[in-house]
Amino acid sequence: MKLYEKLADDIETLIRKGVYRPGDRVPSVRQASQQHRISITTVIRAYLLLESRGVVESRPQSGYFVSARMGDGGADSNELRTSRPIAVSATVDVSRLVLSTLRSIGTDDAVPLGSPYPDPQLFPYEKLNRYASAAGRKKSLWGVTNALPPGTPELVRQIARRYLENGMAVDPNEIIVTVGATEAINLCLQAVAKPGDVIAVESPTFYAMLHAIERSGMKAIEVATHPEYGIEIEALAKIIEAGPIAACMVMPNFQNPLGFQMPDERKRALVDLLAKAGIPVIENGVYNELYFGDSHPTTLKSYDKKGTVLHCGSFSKSLTAAYRIGWALPGRYRDEVEKLKFLNTLTTSVIPQLAIAEYLERDGYEHHLRRIRKNYAQQANLMKSMVMRFFPAGTRTSTPMGGYVLWIELPAKVDSMTLYQLALARGITIGPGYMFSVSDNYRNFIRLNYSTPWSPEIEQAVITVGKLAASCAK
Repeated sequence: MKLYEKLADDIETLIRKGVYRPGDRVPSVRQASQQHRISITTVIRAYLLLESRGVVESRPQSGYFVSARMGDGGADSNELRTSRPIAVSATVDVSRLVLSTLRSIGTDDAVPLGSPYPDPQLFPYEKLNRYASAAGRKKSLWGVTNALPPGTPELVRQIARRYLENGMAVDPNEIIVTVGATEAINLCLQAVAKPGDVIAVESPTFYAMLHAIERSGMKAIEVATHPEYGIEIEALAKIIEAGPIAACMVMPNFQNPLGFQMPDERKRALVDLLAKAGIPVIENGVYNELYFGDSHPTTLKSYDKKGTVLHCGSFSKSLTAAYRIGWALPGRYRDEVEKLKFLNTLTTSVIPQLAIAEYLERDGYEHHLRRIRKNYAQQANLMKSMVMRFFPAGTRTSTPMGGYVLWIELPAKVDSMTLYQLALARGITIGPGYMFSVSDNYRNFIRLNYSTPWSPEIEQAVITVGKLAASCAK
């Protein structure tokens, strides 16, 4: 156990034993440093950890005080708690769990409530395949050089036009086409950090972000994240003050698994904070097109004045997952990302690029998106109402503003891995909370996918998972 973790545990024990009561001031950072003969930095990290657990709260120019929540036992509500903060630096190792979970999702006849992928029934595969077939017959495209970075001019142009249609002008020369958003995220991370560096992420966070950190030999530090407005900027600022952070990775729009849309003023504040600290931010925007509101959400990239936002996108969640086409807008790191793309995978397949470019130009992408958004919004409401009706008392849910996943907090006695195994034995998959963190703080959370059109089979599967959760809660 690290020194700051031990100090945090010791103080929390004193609080739970009543030595410090709600509202009491705990020793100042300087006092604690002198009492325990440890550095001020170590004390600050311990207090940040306590704050992330909800045990203490900071008051400007006054110090740290025992949180009032330590005395009320927590209020009951159908909504998620306003914050489930964590700030634990650790080497990431969740890939084995995720891989085994994804394999189970592919089981024949399994109900894919745990799938991270959108249901393909709403995607225009026949049209895309016709365009791909036509492109494949062109002998001029059979060589490798046609697919070299940054990507085919046809697709790059269409991506730039799509951003312009959504209110943000981008330089087409900045765009680099990748093998899905996963590669884009990995390349951007490699461009801004090195093995051993610490990367700040949301908590909970999408496991693809954790995989990128693990693959690069880096460490993740989790930052408290509000289920309605995103990463806690104040908590992030304190973490930055406490120790070196190489980069920040966030999903500000329809975050997986929480589903929130970060307000514009907080997006601007986050970009400003990181820019002043000289810290690049990798923005995962794969769900940006799947909004439930009246207008397309803004991006961190739209507030970037110094080129420190590396924005990543993909067609996998909105058009086709089969083609694995994504892209990056890496700002000042553009040349480095292009070089890494060449060194990592050399090319992105040219035929899928041309097929998507042709579809975007000819076949009404916006009409297709409106249909998906309407379906997902309706299914989100159905899923949430079914969960609140059939899951055990004390269950809380997120309120998705877009995307296709619902985050669910179950009673504390429920272990999501046990529930996962019980559901799988009945031909139903779920996403256990362990996948979304480097800690076990989400052991009683699950993620459900509502992209599949509602049916008696889906409805019965949700009811079954609710009954299983109730049995685990006893």
